Amino acid sequence: MRALLVLVACVLVVLPIEPVLALSAVDLPLDPPPAHVLDQADVLSRAGRSDLSRSLDGLTDYGVQASWISVPRLDYGLSLGQLGQALLLRWQSGEEATSPQLLFLIDAQTSGTAIVASDALSSRLEPSLLSSTSRTTMAQPLREGGRYRQASLDAVARIAAVLSGEPDPGEPAIATPTTVTSTIPTREETQSSQAFSWIAGLLVVGTVVPMLTWWVFSR
Repeated sequence: MRALLVLVACVLVVLPIEPVLALSAVDLPLDPPPAHVLDQADVLSRAGRSDLSRSLDGLTDYGVQASWISVPRLDYGLSLGQLGQALLLRWQSGEEATSPQLLFLIDAQTSGTAIVASDALSSRLEPSLLSSTSRTTMAQPLREGGRYRQASLDAVARIAAVLSGEPDPGEPAIATPTTVTSTIPTREETQSSQAFSWIAGLLVVGTVVPMLTWWVFSR
C-alpha cells in the first residue's frame, strides 16, 4: 500500500498540471467569431452553441452584429465590462466590422455577466436595459444552477424584442420558496399548552375541593 502511494505521488509530480489561464482582450481573436459564439470556457454543449449561434444571427436583421464570449478566468483587476470595451475597440476597427457591435460576456469562474454595445446602439439599447438584462436575465439562471444556455438565450431574446420595437419583456420573475405549514407544535406553543393545562387544573381543584369540604362538614 505504501509503495502504491509513493508511485502515485511520483506520477503527480512528473505529470504537468495545466493551469486555468487568465484571459484578457489580447488573448482573443482579432475579429468577431464567424458563428457569433466564442466559448473559451467550454460551458456550452454543441447543441447549445448551435442554438445560441442561430439566436445571435437573428440580430443581424436589426443591423446588429452580436457575439457571445465566455472566458474561464479574467486577468487580475480586469472586469467583464472592461474586456468587452476592449473587444469593441478591436473588432470595430477590424475588416469584419460592418455593423454596430453587441457583446454578451460570461466569466465562468465567478458566473459574472456583462453586456456591452457600440455607441451607435445607445439610442436603441439604453445602458439601463443592458445592465438589467445582464444582472437579472443572464445572471439568475447561472445562480440557479449554471444554466448557461438558458441564460444566454433569454438575454438575446429580451434584447431582440427591444430592437424589434416591442416593449421590454422585463426582468424574470424571482421564484419565492413556498412555506410549508408544519403540524408539529413549536416550543412556545408546547409551553403555552402546558401552562393552560396547569391553570385549568388549578381552577378545577380550587372549585371542587371547597365544595367537597362544605358537603362533608354540613352533614
